[in-house]
Amino acid sequence: MKAKAVFKIQKWDEKPYHEGPGEMKLTRAMVDKSFQGDIQGESSNESLMVYPTANSASFVGLERVTGRLGDRSGSFVLLHTGTYADGVARSSYSVVPGTGTGDLAGLRGQGAFSTGHAEEVAMTLEYSFE
Repeated sequence: MKAKAVFKIQKWDEKPYHEGPGEMKLTRAMVDKSFQGDIQGESSNESLMVYPTANSASFVGLERVTGRLGDRSGSFVLLHTGTYADGVARSSYSVVPGTGTGDLAGLRGQGAFSTGHAEEVAMTLEYSFE
């Protein structure tokens, strides 16, 4: 099955935890999102980021999504890996096995998105259940 949704960032709180002269900046970002479409609900994400240059970054993160996927409700966790360069953020993500709760128990899946600075971001999730 394939879910299509859009998300909006509700809160972005990013703080450096390591930086200095001649060193790459490392940050931790706490991000809250809301979803509409085949995925409806909210999420909390925590990402670790490294900035090789002032205009590029790589990141990893965990995001707990709570709400509905199609006609099922519950929560699940996505593992993200991605980059930011030339004004475009790209992320690939997968459902962490065993994190589905409620009607979403047994959820498996993966997806991706790519976006510039936008108010709403389109995403997909190809998924199945064990």
